Amino acid sequence: MKRYLGEIGLIVTAVIWGSGFVASAVSLGYYSPYQILAGRFMIGAILLMLVFHKSLLKLNKNTIWRGAVLGVFLYMAFALQTVGLQYTTPSKNAFLTAINVVIVPFIAFFLYKRKINLFDMTGAVLAIIGVAAMSLQWSAEINIGDLLTLCCAIGFAFHIFYTAKFVGEADAILLTIIQMVTAGFIGATVVLFRGEMAFSTAGEGVFNLLYLAVFSTTIAYLLQTVGQKYVSETKAAIILSTESLWGMAFSIIFIHEVLTIRMAIGACIILAAILISETKLNFLRKPISKEVA
Repeated sequence: MKRYLGEIGLIVTAVIWGSGFVASAVSLGYYSPYQILAGRFMIGAILLMLVFHKSLLKLNKNTIWRGAVLGVFLYMAFALQTVGLQYTTPSKNAFLTAINVVIVPFIAFFLYKRKINLFDMTGAVLAIIGVAAMSLQWSAEINIGDLLTLCCAIGFAFHIFYTAKFVGEADAILLTIIQMVTAGFIGATVVLFRGEMAFSTAGEGVFNLLYLAVFSTTIAYLLQTVGQKYVSETKAAIILSTESLWGMAFSIIFIHEVLTIRMAIGACIILAAILISETKLNFLRKPISKEVA
């Protein structure tokens, strides 16, 4: 039962992140990418500490350093994605970021000698193909933006992997709080260093930044951390890769993006990836009848 609740939590996370594409696009009209990162993580940290202030009494050194590691991975991945987007196309940025779903099982294999599950690996590869079909407009040229985005995918892969590892050793809520505090601190330091202290107070910009902070950051990462307590890191990465599917759906609904055949095929491939990872294709195996002696 807990496993299913964890999977539902991860699906909701992917849905929220998908809706965040629209909010991010609007926010970029009012704030710099670094201001958005600092704002969403700082607001997220404050909200979590207000709601779960009693849990802070249980903090210990192990939880603090584990949460700090997650926070560093989280901010670096977002920052690399943001900078990479300035030098490459949005479609390549989205595709290369999604490669984290394939990197996760290899981290487990090389660092911790865990066997790679065939069905999970097949699902991961299919998820990448699905994302490519939905978003990719490929060109043979590889530039610095592509390399930065690939590093971003590695960062997200390590974040997903170590979230799964640490959540079994520490309180999920406290881990989320510490990683938000860490990412927020790094974000604020970067904004201060860059001299981007002028924040827009326009209603539309503030609303969308708050949406990113409350839903795409506070609620989504809390659900991800708690959900990964009951779901393997590879399966979690596959479920979270549906972010692109939900992003497509919200783009069609709210900014009237046209649904193409290629996008529909990509969505079906992603759903097939989840089906394979979740069921291991057990429904295709014929039940063995027992002979009555």
